[in-house]
Amino acid sequence: MTSHDSNSGGNSTRNTFAAPSDSTPMSSEQPEVEQNHMRDIAEVAAVEVITTAAVHLMSAAAVKCGLAAGEDAEDLKDLDEARKLITALAGFVTAAAPEIGSQHAGPIRDGLRSLQLAFREASSIPDAPGQGPGEKYTGPVN
Repeated sequence: MTSHDSNSGGNSTRNTFAAPSDSTPMSSEQPEVEQNHMRDIAEVAAVEVITTAAVHLMSAAAVKCGLAAGEDAEDLKDLDEARKLITALAGFVTAAAPEIGSQHAGPIRDGLRSLQLAFREASSIPDAPGQGPGEKYTGPVN
């Protein structure tokens, strides 16, 4: 469902999702399954959720840098997408580091640095120092 945002003069839209209506058939097991999922999520520590999200960003960025395993790695390379993912990861780890501690943030930062260097190596047009993906959060990477 799409609705117009009244605060922006009506020019933009935002997506909203309606709750299931009474006419949506639900199995008798569905509420129990949803309760189990919520309980499972509640048992996961925040540091685990944060590090898992970082690993997902790293994995996606590695593929987009052309580091995927397999013969189609070059076909999967997309440096524009890699730049976005690496920058998002840099901002994410910078914001999360005080919350997750150096024992968790350190390996993520190491992976980030490796991705930044891989991007630099894969790019045919070098970025100026400090202008590479994520470097506004991490500083220049050499």
